[in-house]
Amino acid sequence: MKEAPGITGLILNEPLLWEKGKKGRRGFSLPRRDVDFCPLDENLTSKTLDFPDLSEVDVIRHYTRLSQWNFGVDTGMYPLGSCTMKYNPKINEKQARLQGFAGAHPLLPHTLSQGALKLMFELERLLAEITGMDAVSLQPAAGAQGELTGMLLIHAFHKSKGIRRSKIIIPDTAHGTNPSSAALCGYRPVHVKSNEQGVLSVEAIAEVMNEDTAGIMVTNPNTLGLFEKNLKEIAEIVHSKGGLVYGDGANMNAIMGMVQMGQIGADIMHLNLHKTFSTPHGGGGPGSGPVCVKKHLEPFLPVPRVAQESDRYVLSEDFPESIGRLHAFFGNFGVMVKAYSYIQSMGPDNLKKASQLAVLNANYIQEMLKGTLHLAYDRPCMHECVFSDKLQQPHKVMTLDMAKRLMDYGFHPPTVYFPLIVNGAIMIEPTETESKEDLDLFIEACKAISNEAQQTPQLLLEAPQKCKVRRMDETAAARRPCLAG
Repeated sequence: MKEAPGITGLILNEPLLWEKGKKGRRGFSLPRRDVDFCPLDENLTSKTLDFPDLSEVDVIRHYTRLSQWNFGVDTGMYPLGSCTMKYNPKINEKQARLQGFAGAHPLLPHTLSQGALKLMFELERLLAEITGMDAVSLQPAAGAQGELTGMLLIHAFHKSKGIRRSKIIIPDTAHGTNPSSAALCGYRPVHVKSNEQGVLSVEAIAEVMNEDTAGIMVTNPNTLGLFEKNLKEIAEIVHSKGGLVYGDGANMNAIMGMVQMGQIGADIMHLNLHKTFSTPHGGGGPGSGPVCVKKHLEPFLPVPRVAQESDRYVLSEDFPESIGRLHAFFGNFGVMVKAYSYIQSMGPDNLKKASQLAVLNANYIQEMLKGTLHLAYDRPCMHECVFSDKLQQPHKVMTLDMAKRLMDYGFHPPTVYFPLIVNGAIMIEPTETESKEDLDLFIEACKAISNEAQQTPQLLLEAPQKCKVRRMDETAAARRPCLAG
């Protein structure tokens, strides 16, 4: 490889602000005091107030240097499988910062919130159309809460019919949080293995589906990056026994404009606005996990719901069968603005094209790295491809070593050791926003690392070497975590 995005260079250390501060420095001139001076309690001051004295340049350099330690999608390729870390167009950020949206207080009456309510109302309709569903709630604040909401809806549906069921079918290719979401609602997860093609078989579902099973949670495309081609037949089996089909929409970026999950049997589906609809995510949030449902589940959606009354929009709680509120206020509204902006600026044709390019990019990487890395399932993939470290293991090099070495080449590592059904999994999702030139650089880096694994494996075992922080002792960190801050 002739040149990689990552090079050695000037890496600035940065002490804590308390170590930088010097008595008497100021970065801000306070306005003239117009109230009487009142000293704080001496004991309170000595025990709780500990502010460093800093100049403006101290503060600016501190946070600029910290930002340069970070790696984000604006820095380079972020190939995290199952996460859809696509570039976020800045026009969407601009719309979310409009004063009427960014400055709106959540306690404003609906008469002063018509613009925000109209945006939410229209976003619900757009998401329903994209997924082939009938109604949407924007309340869930993240994908995991969307899953939980789906399970609550399934429980409410069966309860309304006087039925008690105790089990939920969860394939081994489902999204990682599905079992816990089911368990939180009192259901017992029933695990089903995928077949040799990496998808669910109709026979496997028919064998476990019975009158005690509330439904199935299926991720499509699944976490192997493969389309669940038997889903329509599986949905018919589940429905014939009175169950419901929950579709995890974490991987929706592969099928926008191509597949409507509501048309192939899903009763419920959550979406990740912070994945598919190009809103930044990470660092704990914010996220947004709207839930889309078919007509028979609409009465159970959480409240308040955005409703249109003649020429105005209101937040209504007049839904007696609702599962209730999910949290205070309505959700992460700024995320909704960005998603609405993304959908409107793309339009239906470009949303479809985004998915097509995401699938194309993933298949290009899969084909180019086939033979360099072991391919767990050698068949066309959707938005992501899953390799393993099987070819590197004879040289004592593991998935983690290759991921760390990628950092030396200037790339964020892909998702590793997930899904669990592939030993030493390396899960790569390039998304549609990466150019062929960037993909080729990534592919070159992977091939160079594979050569190093054979010729100089010690390089990988000691990686990363060019980053600010060298390899951590992750075993010690897990066994003896330092929680001091």
